[in-house]
Amino acid sequence: MTIDRRKFMELTGAAAWSTLLAACDSRGPKGAEKLLRYAERKNESLERALFRHTAMDAPIAGTRLTGNALPSYFVSKTVPIWNEALRGRWALEVSGLVDRPLSLTLDDLQKLPRTTQRVNHYCVEGWTAIEEWTGVRLRDLARLAGAQPAAKYVDFQSFDSGYHESWDLESALHPQTVVAYGLDGRMLGPAHGAPARVYSPTKLGYKNTKYLTRIVFMPVRNGGYWSDQGYEWYAGV
Repeated sequence: MTIDRRKFMELTGAAAWSTLLAACDSRGPKGAEKLLRYAERKNESLERALFRHTAMDAPIAGTRLTGNALPSYFVSKTVPIWNEALRGRWALEVSGLVDRPLSLTLDDLQKLPRTTQRVNHYCVEGWTAIEEWTGVRLRDLARLAGAQPAAKYVDFQSFDSGYHESWDLESALHPQTVVAYGLDGRMLGPAHGAPARVYSPTKLGYKNTKYLTRIVFMPVRNGGYWSDQGYEWYAGV
């Protein structure tokens, strides 16, 4: 019998430490920092052990899309919008430990094999939503760029005031991890990360970087916007 990672975490309460770390944009009491980091490492080991590429997220049959009610978050003071007049044409860079660095315009992305998936969105605040994302599987981009064996982590960088989050390679290559340019049958709008963002139901929402500009394959992790402020780095669901 294959155990479901999400149910296991719920049943055992093993995610409690990560929730504590994630709460209230805080590192917690300074005196408890070492203990909390120790707990986070143990939690990550458990989450990695339970991770399966064959485990697919699927909303309950018949449930409706959240649609425009999906909350939008960004760290800039206003909604980030790519300004072509100042920055030139938007393109997504795929670089780092790859044999063939890429620079893909939105048109280029749309010409690649696409996938559309209806999946859950899990927020660290406790709410969930259901959305339909259209885009390119990250694993296809990794193959196209020739990701090297030394690459163990992937950093997703954005034009939202330097926001980024790094991931473990296994989660990045999960079949449901996509670089999305479509949401609910329409092109992605500025509120939810246009022109493109990463989305995967294997990670909590804050790991899914919006307003993408670079995908960098790396030998070591380099933290992230919220991860560096006390949120759990792995943040698996």
